[in-house]
Amino acid sequence: MKQLSGLDASFLYLETGSQFGHVSGLAIFRRPERKDWSPYEAMRNRLLRRLPELEPLRRRLVQVPFDLDHPYWIEDPDFDLEYHLLETAIPSPGTPEQLAKLVARLIARPLDRTHPLWEFWVIDGLAGGQFAVLSKMHHATIDGAAGAELMTMFYEHEPSLSEPVDVPVTIAGEKIPSPAQVLAKVVGGAFSKPGKFAAVQVRTIRALGEMTRNRGLVGLADVLRTIPNPIGAAIAARSTRGDDTLGSLPERTAPSTVFNGVVTPHRRVALRSVSLTDVKAIKAATGSTVNDVVMAACAGALRAYLQKRDALPERPLVAMVPVSIRTGTESDPWTNRVSGLFPVMPTTSEKPLDRLALVRSVMDEAKQRFALLPATTLVDYADFAPPALAIRAARLASRLRVADRLNPPVNLVISNVPGSRRSLYLDEAIMVNYFPVSTIVDGVGLNITVQSYCDTMDFALVACRELVPDLEDLADLVVAEFAELAGAAGL
Repeated sequence: MKQLSGLDASFLYLETGSQFGHVSGLAIFRRPERKDWSPYEAMRNRLLRRLPELEPLRRRLVQVPFDLDHPYWIEDPDFDLEYHLLETAIPSPGTPEQLAKLVARLIARPLDRTHPLWEFWVIDGLAGGQFAVLSKMHHATIDGAAGAELMTMFYEHEPSLSEPVDVPVTIAGEKIPSPAQVLAKVVGGAFSKPGKFAAVQVRTIRALGEMTRNRGLVGLADVLRTIPNPIGAAIAARSTRGDDTLGSLPERTAPSTVFNGVVTPHRRVALRSVSLTDVKAIKAATGSTVNDVVMAACAGALRAYLQKRDALPERPLVAMVPVSIRTGTESDPWTNRVSGLFPVMPTTSEKPLDRLALVRSVMDEAKQRFALLPATTLVDYADFAPPALAIRAARLASRLRVADRLNPPVNLVISNVPGSRRSLYLDEAIMVNYFPVSTIVDGVGLNITVQSYCDTMDFALVACRELVPDLEDLADLVVAEFAELAGAAGL
């Protein structure tokens, strides 16, 4: 048994009947020329070979009675591969729009917590003999960086012809513990929590002291670390760790837009691609970063989209940008190590290069704020949030439609995940695109996630079906904005 961290578990607690905690990825493959080749059988064989090394695919949840503490992972004693690997198709020759509609329906279904929290869908019928694989994995299991790593572990960098695997899946499953056994485990771990909580508080005090140059706070933290008791020892052990950095929360609420409200269970998905080479050319011509260019393109597209609907706020929008805080030294790679920046989007600026310059300035400032607090501080605080209270708070907020009554803290999520620079294969089938399909929550009904793959940047826009009925228009505007930026930069 291994307990979930507070951050991992938080993605379980946010789930309601209309917001889900899983994230997805849509890989598009070019089918090999062999007529007897089956994408479903190829995926089945690959899963049989990879299961022993991919822990997230084998573990299932064990809830703590009365939600007194965070759940535990165990190796599933009743693992059933056929439950997780499914196949479907769109009418051939399937269009990208048909594929997006099917994906929107498949991601609008929660994962069953009595099984490992993942599904793979093999989707056939795409034009040109292509097929797709949609992966659904709960965010409690992995974050974006871990998902990209899992993808490169699952697929190959060279084409290969693998032999069928007829050996049954053998997983050394754990016996599902009784409620009494789980409670005993919780009680045993409770004695270490006061020391952990005190250590987090001291690290926070010291960070605030250094941030404000207050020698008194720094001195207080140093004194607390020397307290001669078990709590003091725990503080000394934990507060001296070398941590990276963590972003600060936005200073004020964001302006309300058409996509900021209570979400329904229904989704829309739009898929687009742009040339990574072209994006890098804009980056080089303007002295920006690739992420700056992506953010500026999204800002321009959002401005044009809201202007067309006479719904552009006078104040600029605010985005949440997830940031990985992985160091490469984590004892458990299959967990969430993510924080966030909260940059203001230059949606009130008219010119593309002005928007890009403002994005560059805002992102630099956000990164400086990101460096003000230890990276693990807020992550560690999440370990002490009472699960029962968090679950009921999420359900109560949804029932009272709080997101319709208050301005949101952010308007949307924009995520940029670096992917493989080398081609990936499923046997002889080469992957041609990989679209990262993320999730939305009450109050933030729009998500734009981009992942680079070889020389392409693949965008997946996800939105509430009712809040954003014309998501395809926004996706087209994102692509058009890259052309606007290139033209303005003289390319």
